[in-house]
Amino acid sequence: MTEVRPMAASSASLWERDEEVAAVERAIDVLCADRSSAGSLLVFRGESGLGKTALLTEIRHRAERRGCTVWSARGGETLKSVPFNVVRQLLQPALVSLMPEEAREYLGDWYDIAGPALGITDPGERQADPQGVCDGLVAAVRRLARRDWPLVLLVDDAHWADQETLRWLAAFAERLDDLSVLVVVARRPGEAGGESARLLDAVAATAGPVTTLSALTPDAVAGLTRGTLGEQADAPFCREVWAVTGGNPYETVELLAKVQDSELEPAESSAVELRPLNRAARGGGLVARLEELGIDATRFAWAAAILGAEISVHQVARLAGMSRDDAARCAELLRTARILTEPDPASGQADDGELEFVHPLIASAVYNSIPDALRTAMHGIAAQVVADSGRGGAAASRHLLQVHPDDDEELVEQLREAAREHLAVGAPDAARRCLERALLEPPLPEVHARVLYELGCATLLTAPATTIGHLRTALAMPGLDGDERVDAVYRLSQALLHNDQLEEAVRMVEAEAARQAPGPARLRLQAVQYMWEGIHASEAVSPGRSESLAELARTCTGRDNSERALLILRGFDAMTHGENAEEVVELCDRSLVNGRLAPGLGWTDTEWGIELLMMLASAYTYTDRLDRADSLFNEALRAYESAGWSGGHLAIAHAYLGLGHRRRGRLREAEETLRESLRLAERVGRGLPLYWSATCNLVDTLLARGQVDEAWQVAEQYGFAPPYPSTIVLPDPRSVRGRLLLAVGRTKDAVNELEAAEKAAAARGHHNPVLVPWAVDLARALATEDPARAARLAADVRRHAERLGTDTAIGEALRCAAFLETGQRAVRLAAQAVTYLESSPCQYEHAAARVEYGIAARSAAELNRGLTLARSCGADGLVAQAREALRTLETGR
Repeated sequence: MTEVRPMAASSASLWERDEEVAAVERAIDVLCADRSSAGSLLVFRGESGLGKTALLTEIRHRAERRGCTVWSARGGETLKSVPFNVVRQLLQPALVSLMPEEAREYLGDWYDIAGPALGITDPGERQADPQGVCDGLVAAVRRLARRDWPLVLLVDDAHWADQETLRWLAAFAERLDDLSVLVVVARRPGEAGGESARLLDAVAATAGPVTTLSALTPDAVAGLTRGTLGEQADAPFCREVWAVTGGNPYETVELLAKVQDSELEPAESSAVELRPLNRAARGGGLVARLEELGIDATRFAWAAAILGAEISVHQVARLAGMSRDDAARCAELLRTARILTEPDPASGQADDGELEFVHPLIASAVYNSIPDALRTAMHGIAAQVVADSGRGGAAASRHLLQVHPDDDEELVEQLREAAREHLAVGAPDAARRCLERALLEPPLPEVHARVLYELGCATLLTAPATTIGHLRTALAMPGLDGDERVDAVYRLSQALLHNDQLEEAVRMVEAEAARQAPGPARLRLQAVQYMWEGIHASEAVSPGRSESLAELARTCTGRDNSERALLILRGFDAMTHGENAEEVVELCDRSLVNGRLAPGLGWTDTEWGIELLMMLASAYTYTDRLDRADSLFNEALRAYESAGWSGGHLAIAHAYLGLGHRRRGRLREAEETLRESLRLAERVGRGLPLYWSATCNLVDTLLARGQVDEAWQVAEQYGFAPPYPSTIVLPDPRSVRGRLLLAVGRTKDAVNELEAAEKAAAARGHHNPVLVPWAVDLARALATEDPARAARLAADVRRHAERLGTDTAIGEALRCAAFLETGQRAVRLAAQAVTYLESSPCQYEHAAARVEYGIAARSAAELNRGLTLARSCGADGLVAQAREALRTLETGR
């Protein structure tokens, strides 16, 4: 048992905390020993009043005595809806001490991304990506931590932290292995729910064993009682103090203070008075004590509880409707009564206020004691006070959310403006709350549809199913016209796509286009319809779709973005169908302006979305124009990284950049890029098209590298198997899985998979043999069992390849034909394959053709050329094959 020592009442919460303090000391020792040491995370969990805050205060003092920099922040019960509230408290003191140019230098490219969330710079024009902002905050702390080592971060009352902060904290906790920083988190159990609870659990999982604080034992309470009241306090009295408070340190200190104030004798005869005194120190008793201070003091305390943070006498006076002198007098009364206190300057928390509540329990009790109607009215006044202070609509919005609906047109506009501010800094959940509250007001009829539209846009990425309902309702109401209506239709189709309702998206856009008069709006919707149909993997394609698209594109000159979009869609459609590559490239080139993407069609422009530009880059990829494809893929990556879009957009950019590396034969770079894509895609969610793209391309790349076991493990781990997504994936996933099954020796299953790929490709009219390479692998699989069918397949591949006309397609068709032949005919076909593929940008296929030609011709020179190429590509399996063939030749001689 921990030894009970006489201590001051102010240290009550540290009684029987020797083990916790020792754990902290060990963590500080590790932190201070070596700046290259790994970081650590400690989580303390305990009910209210068990001394979490006191423990963090002790940690601060000990860390500062060791020369550590300490940053701290605290969640607030009434501040949970304020995005980035806690992380701002944590970082602002470090950042505001820097000149703007210094802060920009430390944060680098992340300054414009994370800066608005931290309140140190204005947001840009674009809506911020929440994942990018989270990553920016992680990067900001990592950079500052290296500057301010040894650094300790303290987060108190994390159960009341905003979701944006918790998302950052969970992400940051995962990155402590290579960063020397100590993070200490204190929270109550069971207070948080939903996403906040999930994030807190993620933080706790990173920390390992969580320390649960327990109540004080009877001996500790006796020692604390005698340390406060004197050694004359007898055992029965001390025992009753423990029984009344349950050993809760905060309640024990408050009760003992009441005993001192009442001059109660600490003897058994007075023990019966302890329970009434304890009730007076908490809950309803605290409210009664507050009322005893007078109506003005009560109003002041209520106003302070409404404000919650940055409590200044001036703002409280405005909210409570009293003079500055009366407010100052009330503040002093409440300080004396241990209800309010002055913030501890040593805490380092970024709070511009002059006052704070002594304990969160007191703040909660005061706030909950305000009559409901009055509390609502005071929130309305507080919103105006905050707005008048120049802190903006977003800061005032937490008060507006508490106001009762009352057909207030101005309040609707304030909430809409607050939502825009929240979106600009990467807080879509906060924007959603504002717009949902605005709908309850409700808005005027002419504004209602616009509010629904804005709400749908705010929830598009986080809750597509919810977005669908909002946008459908908006489109059914008057108020959305012209370009705004067309954009709402497009957003609704995007939400349906993200919700795996692509066919419904196509039909909805088609119906809306038919209602539009001929002109730019109708042309845009037609382009959107063709775009969704173009990526739809279903066999149910609109009859004559390709013909009507070709007819429409024939009239397009590329004079506006709708026409440019149609040219891209026609080029992509022609590529998938295996039409002449030169014509495909000519269509795609016409969609550009001086060889570049047109204004409004950039990677971060939202009018058209990422899908259209990926179709453009893919059309170049599978027509052997890899230089143009690479340029687009790298431009996408730069654009998303610069804008801080590090969620799904960055994942898909890495996936397609990996595809470009794979097609060029840069297999090591492809694997690295695709693994990064998969890591990013995991954060967004499994099952989405971007997830399939990353997995399919990684499996294809690993097979090209000869790493069959690793390819199988990736496929098993990430669910690369039927059923396939409703959107097309490049390259064709059935073809890639068929090749994988062949590689692991499951020939029968491979044939079934490749025949399914054949059926799906035929239904879609997809005859590009490089994009959908099922026939090549099926011909190889059937070479022994059914040589006649294999020969027919090879002939079909050759015919489609010559129609497409690329060196890669023809070379691959010749490789397939050579595989099915023997003798000099096989040698001649293999030589022809090399001739085509050495002119192709696809170096892995060239290397494979060289090795195969060397084997067929028994040529050491060709095998060595193939070996050199295979090494440069990182094709380990091909390298082994070439070496084995060379050994066989040498042995044969």
